Amino acid sequence: MNEKNSLIEKIFLLLLIFIIPSIIGWLWHWPASWLMAATALSIIPLSKYIGEATESLATYLGSALGGILNVTFGNATELIIGIIALQHGLTEVVKASITGSILGNLLLVTGSAIFLASFKHKKLQFNKTAALASASTLLLAVVALAIPAFFYSTAPGVSRGIIEELSVAVSIFILIAYLGNLFFMFKTHKHLYRQTGKQETPQWSWQISALILLFSTLLISLLSEILVGTIEPVVRSLGWTELFIGVIFIAIIGNAAEHTTAITTAIKNKMDLSLQVTLGSATQIAMLVAPILVLISLLFKKPLGLVFQPFELVTITLAVLITNLIVEDGEAHWFEGLQLLITYGIMAIAFFLHP
Repeated sequence: MNEKNSLIEKIFLLLLIFIIPSIIGWLWHWPASWLMAATALSIIPLSKYIGEATESLATYLGSALGGILNVTFGNATELIIGIIALQHGLTEVVKASITGSILGNLLLVTGSAIFLASFKHKKLQFNKTAALASASTLLLAVVALAIPAFFYSTAPGVSRGIIEELSVAVSIFILIAYLGNLFFMFKTHKHLYRQTGKQETPQWSWQISALILLFSTLLISLLSEILVGTIEPVVRSLGWTELFIGVIFIAIIGNAAEHTTAITTAIKNKMDLSLQVTLGSATQIAMLVAPILVLISLLFKKPLGLVFQPFELVTITLAVLITNLIVEDGEAHWFEGLQLLITYGIMAIAFFLHP
């Protein structure tokens, strides 16, 4: 297992090489598709190092401050890409990436983790109370995300200002619910999320962790600016829709490091931790990143309204429902993992073909 972890580390280190061609290609105006690919590959390892630096700092700060730090930087890549996309007025891409991050974590990553871990461990068990608490929180998020869309479709002629006001109000309520979720996890029911076994030592000192966190965040901000700038040219040249780019491409980039963590921990038979990563990340996207982006968008010319396309809402709802069904018994096996992967594959094809 150590050899496998070493190989993964080497792969992430090699991906850092793509930072140089990304910046050179941006300055020399390379073709948008090439530049998008290089930038995407360079963002993936930086996301991983942000996560690892955050984890190291969290061990020095203690459980309370560490939990806040994890919440703040847990989805830093998605948040940075979202803010820059909002600056460019690409609100549909932002909503699509929110959709894609939720679908990717619940279906692609959870499915891959269960499926691959089942080859080594015949029976995968986890705390169903904690898993169902996260899954039911996602159902609340689905309700919150659906209300503005239903309101818009049933109130013809409603002004854009009303939709923006409703989106802001819903975002505030979602944030309150997320704070309640944190209180549940870190205070009243923290025993459900406590990991057994030896406490892992920090990977780096707090000074090195802080520097890595700072420089990785700055680099991701620059690379995200380059990445977002390639979206419209790629739409014109390749014929991809903004919906497909947001749901599949950008979502996978932003969550790639977490995907690796969830799968490797599942293979080690740490399913509670693996599900905390996947379900927790999906919850953060829906209940923290999305409302923060709505509030930040008020600073730009084109605010982000939480009016998702009906197809996006249907896929999110189905993903949450099938995830709830699979975690409700506290056990999982390879066929359930395969079911999640097939569901994601069907949805991915549908998004690719969706006009």
